[in-house]
Amino acid sequence: MDPRLSHLGQRMSRLSGVRAINKDIAETLQKEGSHWIDLGAGNPVILSEVEAMWRRYTQELMAEPEFGQVLCRYGVSQGYGPLIEAVVDYFNREYGWGITRRNVLITPGSQSFYFFAVNVFCGPDADGQRRPLLLPLSPDYTGYGGILIEESDLKATPPTIEKQGSHTFKYRPDLERLQVDEQVGAILFSRPCNPTGNVITDEEVAQIVQRAAAADVPVIIDSAYAIPFPHLTYVPMGLTWADNVIHCFSLSKAGLPGERVGIAIGPEHLLQPVECFQANASIHSSQLGQAIAARAIRSRELAKLSEQVIRPHYWQKMERLQVAFGREFPDDLPWFLHRAEGALFAWLWLPELPISDRELYQRLKQKGVVVVPGSPFFPGIDPSWPHQYQCVRISLTATLEQIEQGVTILSQVVEQAHARTPLRV
Repeated sequence: MDPRLSHLGQRMSRLSGVRAINKDIAETLQKEGSHWIDLGAGNPVILSEVEAMWRRYTQELMAEPEFGQVLCRYGVSQGYGPLIEAVVDYFNREYGWGITRRNVLITPGSQSFYFFAVNVFCGPDADGQRRPLLLPLSPDYTGYGGILIEESDLKATPPTIEKQGSHTFKYRPDLERLQVDEQVGAILFSRPCNPTGNVITDEEVAQIVQRAAAADVPVIIDSAYAIPFPHLTYVPMGLTWADNVIHCFSLSKAGLPGERVGIAIGPEHLLQPVECFQANASIHSSQLGQAIAARAIRSRELAKLSEQVIRPHYWQKMERLQVAFGREFPDDLPWFLHRAEGALFAWLWLPELPISDRELYQRLKQKGVVVVPGSPFFPGIDPSWPHQYQCVRISLTATLEQIEQGVTILSQVVEQAHARTPLRV
């Protein structure tokens, strides 16, 4: 049977952004007899201390009478009550936000929240006016390219590029070019950023939020790598509370990606329509994941392990990667690593690369190394901008030895590309 797909069906049945690359990566890594250095993975490392915490809380839950209610009964669309209470208590104690239960919404992972929220606020309104989703800085999370019903409803502002030393740079939102008016449906950005690790400063966030508030535009901040969990931040950063801001936290990088638990915190008037959308689409998130998360947040153990175990694990790898680049890449070759500010990735910019990012990806595969091409991480950007084809994402989920070996091979392949010599396999 060859089903006739609706317009929406055609849009949602296509792999968007880096997911098409991930399919090729998965097939590559499954090849028998191959030994790959995987610097492309987005799956977090299973850390023994973190796994032990989730195992212990699961065992405790299974031994309690509450287990049957959690696993064998439907819940409410807003989320599991004890988790919501734990979130309210934690954020009020740590940040003084003064939130209530109505300021929290639990979703099946943060990706589903973005899909629900963006399509609540963006797209054609009741008057037929199209209200786009605005990314104030691109590159950003590739998944944003697939969450809108209409792809044309995504707009992005190119960043300014600030070089910091001979081989370091940083993206900054170009606030002079950023246009925020009443026609914008919502603003969305990740902080820290996947793929670059960039952290938009507190001052820049404040300016974006103020402009959006003046136009009655909600601002959604993807806090999947932020404080307090998983605390994958390497520079100081604060969390902004405002009447037009929604923070969405995720437990995926805190060791619980399989349970799909997203925590949205924001004003009730913004969360309530998203909660209704969720009720229609998926009823509610997994209650098992919510129940063990409630214990981990209430005990403060999740925040403690995030700061003392998760963050140091990836920071050690980031430091080792930077040293390897300084050792393996020649000074006279144009290369820049994005300033290490957060997340679990490094972002490499090769401004004079004579081949595309996808060709570099293919050449590295021939040498047994997998990275992720950078171009899928520029949703909403004019495809003629050369910069987006000069970047690659490098994951910090590999071992220290694999990271060093991968950087060595990467430098060799890049030097060969600059010398325009045939690749030797």
